[in-house]
Amino acid sequence: MTDTPKFYKDPSIAVILSFLVCGLGQIYNGQYAKGFTLMIFYGIAWWLTVIVIGFLIVPILWITGMVDAYQSAKRINERLAAGA
Repeated sequence: MTDTPKFYKDPSIAVILSFLVCGLGQIYNGQYAKGFTLMIFYGIAWWLTVIVIGFLIVPILWITGMVDAYQSAKRINERLAAGA
């Protein structure tokens, strides 16, 4: 019986991808729904800069996306290392 390969996620790559495009780090981590949702909300936040509130929301979403991508990659790696 062969073991299926474990695909570890590099937290640095997840952060860089989220830096470039909000939500892309989550997609790299395999969290597709979260990634696409972040992308949609980020787009809406940019649109909301027309009425000023977006200037507050855009950086919050962007930073939150990067932090979440990093932490999610670490959690995924921990689960893979534990054999779960």
